[in-house]
Amino acid sequence: MNITKSELIITAGNKKQFPDNNQIEIAFAGKSNVGKSSLINVLINRKALARTSSTPGKTQTINFYNIQDKFNFVDLPGYGYAKVSKTLRESWGKFIEDYLGKRSSLKQVVLLIDIRHAPSENDKLMYNWISFFHDNVLVVATKVDKIKRSQIAKHISIIKSVLQLRTTDRIIPFSAATKVGKEEIWELLDSIEEME
Repeated sequence: MNITKSELIITAGNKKQFPDNNQIEIAFAGKSNVGKSSLINVLINRKALARTSSTPGKTQTINFYNIQDKFNFVDLPGYGYAKVSKTLRESWGKFIEDYLGKRSSLKQVVLLIDIRHAPSENDKLMYNWISFFHDNVLVVATKVDKIKRSQIAKHISIIKSVLQLRTTDRIIPFSAATKVGKEEIWELLDSIEEME
């Protein structure tokens, strides 16, 4: 897709602030520093619309981006970062659960997993959570440029096995550095619009 328009609509700290423009929403979930902002920026050909941070746990709000007046990309807070207080972690959990379970315009959730490591307990929890509410999950295995090409299939197989992916789920290896996987991800996202 040729992206000519992408803008931050709102940074929502509670569900009353969620936009009500009825655009198809595609949410991006993943643990802190897995590359959510980098993936969003690559997909929309922008360097820094979604702000990247080297400080894990920085995004504590849900950020909504209008893409081409067709989709809203929704950047969920990163999870699994220990320095954040337990109370804050629990309130994030409720906030995200409400969004994932009750948002009728949410049509696809993209779960990012670092291809170099087997999915963590938090990753499994998040996958189970998403798959409870949604018939399919798109898993994007990030940082694929950091491993040897000959190792990719093995690492993908580990992710599939640990998360126990269903036949309706998809997994796409991706690199923000080389843009590998970008076209496949867009093909899938474009198909959501066609199904509406």
